[in-house]
Amino acid sequence: MTKETILEITKKEDVRFLDMQFTDLLGIVKAVTIPVGKLEEVLDNNIWFDGSSIEGFTRIFESDMYLKPDLNTFAIIPWTKGTGRVTARIICDVFMPDGSPYEGSPRTVLKKQLDIASKEGYTYNVGPELEFFLFKKEDAEIRPLPHDRGGYFDQSTDMASEIRQDMTLALDALNIDVETLHHEVAEGQHEIDFCYGDALTVADNAVTFKFAVKAIAHRNNLHATFMAKPIAGINGSGMHVHQSLFREGENAFYGEGKQYHLSDLARNFIGGQIHHARSMASVLCPTVNSYKRLVPGYEAPIYITWATVNRSALIRVPRYTPGRESSTRCELRCADPMANPYLAFAVMLAAGLDGIKNGYKLPDPLEENIYELTEADLKLRNINTLPATLRAALRELENNKVIRGALGETAFQRYYDAKMDEWMEYSASVSQWEVEKYLEIF
Repeated sequence: MTKETILEITKKEDVRFLDMQFTDLLGIVKAVTIPVGKLEEVLDNNIWFDGSSIEGFTRIFESDMYLKPDLNTFAIIPWTKGTGRVTARIICDVFMPDGSPYEGSPRTVLKKQLDIASKEGYTYNVGPELEFFLFKKEDAEIRPLPHDRGGYFDQSTDMASEIRQDMTLALDALNIDVETLHHEVAEGQHEIDFCYGDALTVADNAVTFKFAVKAIAHRNNLHATFMAKPIAGINGSGMHVHQSLFREGENAFYGEGKQYHLSDLARNFIGGQIHHARSMASVLCPTVNSYKRLVPGYEAPIYITWATVNRSALIRVPRYTPGRESSTRCELRCADPMANPYLAFAVMLAAGLDGIKNGYKLPDPLEENIYELTEADLKLRNINTLPATLRAALRELENNKVIRGALGETAFQRYYDAKMDEWMEYSASVSQWEVEKYLEIF
């Protein structure tokens, strides 16, 4: 995209407004909206904004920041067409007044890690699978009432097939190439998968994906949520992430003649993620609710192992298909869709690169159902688990130089403080479960 192309499209499509989008540390989309008449000026000179009220951004006495548009992210927001207020969006990077990238911006955090990989000759490619629920709106309130009674790949009881199609059409208009769409395991749960690609583009797409899915759901009088565990007793929503490193146009994970067709580099990369799994958890599983999903029995992995078939493992290596060497990859399965994709991909890459740098050995894969192993078996095999709470995960992050370093001290401190506030608020609350459990007994 060029400035001239964007100006031409906005005139042709009668665009009236531009959303200059960015995300806070939690991955929530923010925007400064401008009338189209100000677009050329903003493309030439950027746009200033006050960052002091944005989660994880600057303090009140250092609030001035500016947004620099990434022209390649320009797209018309499809559901604004025909309203007389056609709006386009451009994703922006956040800069400080001295012209330096803001270290607390999630997009900056990911770019820094990608630069490190690039200097080693690597391109980091990812493909996330974001699950979500559709809930009914009743009496203007959102309640956890699933929109349908469908199950995995169901169609006869799936009431949302046309809604998923509407979402797919919107994503296509936003330049996101959808591969598959289907009903997921739980009632009211869905998945729409889009194309694998370089981590920055895919992170942009993941943020846009959530933004679009919520908007289309709202237009159908439904609420889409990416909450990890909205209903107790049924499957939660995950964000499985497929990953690979490419070097000189070739998949560096493929190892001809090697066991599982994994190169030594791939084994070290996976070894690094196994080694740092506990410290990545507070970024990949970023809320109090995330740890309600990470319990036995609901397909969400809690044991730090890898496998080729076993879907209860933390990392799975899909079977090799002859002739598709470029598709060799590993799938990290613990993350959930509340994670900020920029931060998630940054720490995943940092862990993998550290594994390559230090030659972390990969243990044998564990293909059996881990949930059937006893505590003694787990201890004998030296199988560790993910943290059980957000507080425990934050402690791991605080003490890990590699993962903390991947965030950078500015982003780490802002993120840590925000998440500790969340934990303290949760710890001080009294749930309905506690009232029902203890009120009459004691």
